[in-house]
Amino acid sequence: MDAVAAVGAQTRRPRYRRAPEPPPFRLTDDDVEIVRVVARHRLIRSTHIAALVRRSLDRTNDRLLRLFHAGYVDRPRAQLDYYPTSGSGPMVYALADRGIRLLRECDGADFTSAEWSRKNREAGRPFIEHQIEVVNLRVELERAVRYLPGLQLIHPEQMVAPSVLPGRVSPDAFAFRTKIREQGRTRVSSVIPDLVFGLARGAGPRRNFVAEIDRGTMPVKRSDATRTSFAAKMRTYLAAYAAKEHERKFGWSSFRVLTVTTSHERILTMQAALREIHISRSPGPSLFLFATFGDLRQTTPIACDWTDGTGRTVDLI
Repeated sequence: MDAVAAVGAQTRRPRYRRAPEPPPFRLTDDDVEIVRVVARHRLIRSTHIAALVRRSLDRTNDRLLRLFHAGYVDRPRAQLDYYPTSGSGPMVYALADRGIRLLRECDGADFTSAEWSRKNREAGRPFIEHQIEVVNLRVELERAVRYLPGLQLIHPEQMVAPSVLPGRVSPDAFAFRTKIREQGRTRVSSVIPDLVFGLARGAGPRRNFVAEIDRGTMPVKRSDATRTSFAAKMRTYLAAYAAKEHERKFGWSSFRVLTVTTSHERILTMQAALREIHISRSPGPSLFLFATFGDLRQTTPIACDWTDGTGRTVDLI
């Protein structure tokens, strides 16, 4: 047995501890691109990585194994929670500290925290599941536009001009913060979208979207409007739109809010809650578009029939 095979056999189980002597390999430009993809998405499955770098899953898994044992990427241990009930699935990867150093050297990347390995160890199963659904939507958008000539997917870093929002664009940079008046009192409310993207066809105008991934763990509505609920999120988006927060902060003329959730019954509940929210100078229920995870599994986010807050079917493009 050669050295590479021997190390592979020794480290195959357990899969979450690095080998004392990592499998020998030479870091390639393709490996650096894999690390970039992992960094861009925070947590991402091996299947997603293979799709984005356009390489076979077997080849991608081989490089990921070597990048993991060399310390460039991590395998969050919270994935272990999946296996007792659902069996082994695609491995989830995250950026490791050595990967941060690599991207600093190659790209001059600016990371606000160098302790990503610690964060990866602390990531729990609910957080991982939520992030994977976010990545799934983004990957499916990227794959869909490949087969639609003339359609362009606009990434978050392209969604604002440096003069409007200077510096490195992080998810928190797209927070909507606005004042809401309820029960005679004014309070500041904020919401951070799970994903921000745009779609443009040729030289036509760009359509701006923010997305919310709802896994059904948050109440749709509460008797106390100040407590966390999906209705409170919708109210914040409507109030921010009415205050033209998107124009002032991002330079957008308009935007829509996509919500991907668990069932059509939950969508009906959200739409009913939305009809009870009245914010003057806002688009009202038409600001929101809804679909289920099942809907998106049957087609692409572009081809999906999204339903707006009034129940009408709407196409993204």
